[in-house]
Amino acid sequence: MEEIVFSTEKEMQIVQLTAMINEKIEEFNRDIEEGILHVYAPHATGAIMINESADPNIQEDIINKLKDLFPKGDNYKHNCIDNNAHSHLISTFLGCSETFPIRNNELKLGTWQDISFVETDGPRTTRKVYIQIIEK
Repeated sequence: MEEIVFSTEKEMQIVQLTAMINEKIEEFNRDIEEGILHVYAPHATGAIMINESADPNIQEDIINKLKDLFPKGDNYKHNCIDNNAHSHLISTFLGCSETFPIRNNELKLGTWQDISFVETDGPRTTRKVYIQIIEK
């Protein structure tokens, strides 16, 4: 298992992980004819998402829709603890992990797909994502 560590700059932010993950796959320095890559975010207020990253407008649309669905400051019971219930709900809604096929040392993503971390309670100086490859 490998760890990717990064920081976030905004309360809600989409961080592209695909390039960092591909670097880690190359560092494994072994021929992966076929396998799967599991990506996991060990955070209650962060999520893993697959979508397009080439157009920043879609990222803004995603963040705006998540804010509409889970408004900050709504009457959530968890807010009496640390006022971030909306962040927990977004993370739960999106999920903390995804699995991807690998063939010939290459992630098999769609033409416009990228793997991203969704920050829902930032900014944070330390966020982590764990990746693990399981070979066939």
